[in-house]
Amino acid sequence: MNTTIKAEIPAELAKQARALVKDGWACDLNALVSDALRRYIESHQTQLTEAGVREDVQWGLHGND
Repeated sequence: MNTTIKAEIPAELAKQARALVKDGWACDLNALVSDALRRYIESHQTQLTEAGVREDVQWGLHGND
């Protein structure tokens, strides 16, 4: 199942993305953006996990009241 996301990006970034597709680095813009987002999430997963743990610890120590 796919989800459509509408996003605004700088014109130069869009130009570079189209060039990558044209040069064969991705089959289309959807694939390029999906891969870029996946890589970003994977590279930041540790930080996201640590932030979640910190929030849980704060809640455990002080509650949400």
